[in-house]
Amino acid sequence: MQIEALSSKLSENSYPGRGIVIGRSADGKYAVTAYFIMGRSVNSRNRVFVEDGAGIRTQAFDPSKLSDPSLIIYAPVRVLGNKTIVTNGDQTDTIYELMDKQQTFEQSLRTREFEPDGPNFTPRISGIMHVENGKYNYAMSILKSNNGDPDSCNRYTFAYENPKAGEGRFIHTYMSDGDPLPSFEGEPEWVKIGGDIDSFTKMIWDNLNEDNKVSLFVRYIDIATGTYETRIVNKNC
Repeated sequence: MQIEALSSKLSENSYPGRGIVIGRSADGKYAVTAYFIMGRSVNSRNRVFVEDGAGIRTQAFDPSKLSDPSLIIYAPVRVLGNKTIVTNGDQTDTIYELMDKQQTFEQSLRTREFEPDGPNFTPRISGIMHVENGKYNYAMSILKSNNGDPDSCNRYTFAYENPKAGEGRFIHTYMSDGDPLPSFEGEPEWVKIGGDIDSFTKMIWDNLNEDNKVSLFVRYIDIATGTYETRIVNKNC
């Protein structure tokens, strides 16, 4: 596997769906994460990110156009002590609640599977960042159907200890646009993490497909202190 430019991975794919990026800033000082959502339907595009305590949640931009909230209204980001949880669905709450009861990230996700939105059966992608006493590690997960078979769930977890400066991993729900949408394949993509929070946010937003992008969240966590900065960009504003 070769490290690639995140800008290229985004610009060359018109519909990666929902995506999580986790890594370490080029100067080594920050734990970095980004989460974006895209949409093809009116219901999916009718969303914005809003801050919710230390995390964020989705809400309808125009409540009168909200037809089905079940898979689009959730908290993508929650913070549990020194852990930041980022996911593409309400499994954020599952991870938060079960890890608060001393279960692991992987154990928590064993209670969940892919989304019940056949024929796509959208994968559930999740990430967790652990920043404590100047140390940083993270893990990512994907729960997906077995090649579109709703009777079988394939579960994968990837853990990254002491991530290198300027490097990260990118996982997204779909390989590309399609009907049905093809689920992500392989291990999270190895990508470059560069720039400060504002330039990184701009790079991601500018390279997401203009017609399909909806919202973007970016957070830089100071590894030495645990303090953080957040950026949110909404197409609907």
